[in-house]
Amino acid sequence: MTMDVSICHFMDAVSIWGREFASALASVVPTIGWIPQLSWTGTVQSWERSVDLDDPPLRVTCFPVQRGYRRWPIGVISRTAARQHAHLLAASAGHRSPALVVTSPYYAPLAVLWRGPVIYYLTDLIPRYAGVSEEQVRRLDERLCRVAALVCPNSARIAAYLRDTVKCRPAKIVIVPNATRQQNLLPHVPREPSALPADVADLARPVAGVIGNLALNTDWELVEQVVHGTPFLSWLFVGPTSMPAGGAKQNSARSRLMSMRGRVRFIGERRYGQLRDYARAIDVAVLPYRKIEPTYSGSATRFYEHLAACRPMVGTYGLAELFEKEPLLRLTRDAEQMIHYLNWLRAAEFCDGHEALRWKTSLSETWQGRVSLMMQAFAVRTGGEPNAIEATVH
Repeated sequence: MTMDVSICHFMDAVSIWGREFASALASVVPTIGWIPQLSWTGTVQSWERSVDLDDPPLRVTCFPVQRGYRRWPIGVISRTAARQHAHLLAASAGHRSPALVVTSPYYAPLAVLWRGPVIYYLTDLIPRYAGVSEEQVRRLDERLCRVAALVCPNSARIAAYLRDTVKCRPAKIVIVPNATRQQNLLPHVPREPSALPADVADLARPVAGVIGNLALNTDWELVEQVVHGTPFLSWLFVGPTSMPAGGAKQNSARSRLMSMRGRVRFIGERRYGQLRDYARAIDVAVLPYRKIEPTYSGSATRFYEHLAACRPMVGTYGLAELFEKEPLLRLTRDAEQMIHYLNWLRAAEFCDGHEALRWKTSLSETWQGRVSLMMQAFAVRTGGEPNAIEATVH
């Protein structure tokens, strides 16, 4: 698939899912992932630093931004949008119809300045962040929805916010969920889990795995109850634990689990490209989401990673996107239900009968597929060919 533009700027490539999407886009058209570096002296700095990432493959460019630019009048005084615009224009020299993909309402002033195709790719319900001015975000989202040719929220709840609160034209909105890498797909339905990675090979089977950012969006009180209620399971936790778990009770529950040792193992953060080895090796994946924003309204990256691994999954009702994913996973309302289901899986030798369905479904849930969806939707809405994104002028 080709694009009519010759370069794409992705603002910004900080999050894992942002880099994965930008990398998939880069496989179609040359793409630069821009990463702002906040500084109290950002206004008087003009440097750039580019590096080629390996995991995932992506060229990223870091650039200085004045700390506090989101608040008036700092953004105006520091001329943040104009300075960002200058960086992008310089990087676009010699290219025809450079495209701009923005991932935050705070890039609205930049999008207004841009004279090429703009796509708004929104992966969080920003108004629900602590300390955010909902009124400011709404106004910025309104500006972005006016100038963007296509608006791509990654969940139905974010799409509803854009449609109902921001009054974005429904014809512009296309939901583009999170996904997994093409390389993570299995060539066929696995008969059993793969071997455990060397650093956890001594864990006794069966093994339940919790993989991801082990912090605020995990219900640690529930997990602690389930761990104690399943003495037949080893528990593997893969991910960083440096961030707060959310309140005294949640923090205490996580601390107690981390001190258990034995059949409970926390191994810390691993590179994103390594996570599939753990996902494929566990007997059952556990997605213990706590119902909090902005997680509740987003898209579950770890669901798509576990989907590609084809192992049974059990989760909670803490993320709205998962409500429509059964029977690919089993949702439970409390620790008692989860313990009951894990006992059922044990009796079924950790085969829930949906392995083939997960494998078949995973084949279309890739970042490359998401980029293709976005490109085709853009072409339809701008009157271009299905395999090309045409430039538009505001």
